[in-house]
Amino acid sequence: MPDSFASVALVGLPGSGKSTVGRQLARRLQVPFTDSDHVIEQRIGCSIREFFEREGEPRFRDVEAEVVDELTQSGVGVLATGGGTVLRLANREVLHARGQVVYLRSTPEEVFRRVRHDVNRPLLQVADPLTRLRDLFAIRDPLYREAAHFVIETGRPSVATLVNMILMQLELGGSTPASTASAPSGTPT
Repeated sequence: MPDSFASVALVGLPGSGKSTVGRQLARRLQVPFTDSDHVIEQRIGCSIREFFEREGEPRFRDVEAEVVDELTQSGVGVLATGGGTVLRLANREVLHARGQVVYLRSTPEEVFRRVRHDVNRPLLQVADPLTRLRDLFAIRDPLYREAAHFVIETGRPSVATLVNMILMQLELGGSTPASTASAPSGTPT
C-alpha cells in the first residue's frame, strides 16, 4: 500500500450503512475492515444493548473512546464507527487527525426505513423511533460534519455506487493508491 494512503473512518447515524459500505470499501482498497462496535462487544463480553442496559450510556462511551483511540492508531484500513462516536470531542479530533473521515449522511426517514425492524440498536428501542432518529440527527449532524473530511449523501444509491463516490472523493483528496499513479505526459499536475 503506498505511503499516501490514509486510513478511512466512516461516521453517520445508526443504520446509515457504515458497516455495509465499509466492508465493500475495504475490499476495493484491499485493506482490513474493522467495525468498532464489534471490537467493543468483544472487549465487554456482551452485546452493546446489554451493556447499555446494565452500565448506562456514559460508561459505554468511555469504552468506545478507548477503542476508537486504539483502532485509529493501527494505521491502514477502513473503520466503521458507532453512530454516537462523534458525541465526544476527543473522538472527533482523533478520527479527523488520524485518517480521512467520511460522513455517510442519511436522513432520519431513510434510516428509519432501513432499521425499523432491527431490535439490536439500543437507542432506537423507544415508542417512536422516527422521532428519536430526528432528535439524534439534529444533535449529531453538526458533529459528523465537524469530524468529516467528506460528506456523502446516501439517499438511494446502491452500496457499489456509494463506494465509488467515496473512492472518487479520496482520490481527489490524494488519499487512495490510484492518486499515486503518474499523470499522462502533457497533463498538468
